[in-house]
Amino acid sequence: MYAFVHCRVSDYMSRKPKTVTAETRLGDAQAIFEEHRFNGMPVVDDRGGMLGMLTKMDVLSAFTLEPGSIIPPYAEIMDYKVGTVMSRDVVSVPPDAHLTRVLQRLVNLGVKSFPVIEGRTVVGMIAREDVLRALRETTR
Repeated sequence: MYAFVHCRVSDYMSRKPKTVTAETRLGDAQAIFEEHRFNGMPVVDDRGGMLGMLTKMDVLSAFTLEPGSIIPPYAEIMDYKVGTVMSRDVVSVPPDAHLTRVLQRLVNLGVKSFPVIEGRTVVGMIAREDVLRALRETTR
């Protein structure tokens, strides 16, 4: 376990993650989720700056009903823009953060991954699987 204490996000993060823009259609984002088996993707501006995060839960939220409302057809919802349902209050981590801190935040917040931000730019993603891999590799 001693070696794990020295691991940093940059050692185990996925670099150059798939991203979407606020203008991306939900249907296109859903196709990326299905193809790559992601649970979330950063939403970025044209310079790669972080605007928010789109998760599968955000997509599902587009289908929730308010009392007295009628659900629109599936195709209509899939035409919504990502910016209408994305999470704007995003917890991120820097590439030089210790994985021990990331592990604690993953557990405390119950999330599956964090975007890795350098300045304002998305440079990667760090997920539960990455932290588990670091634990496995450093305790051999």
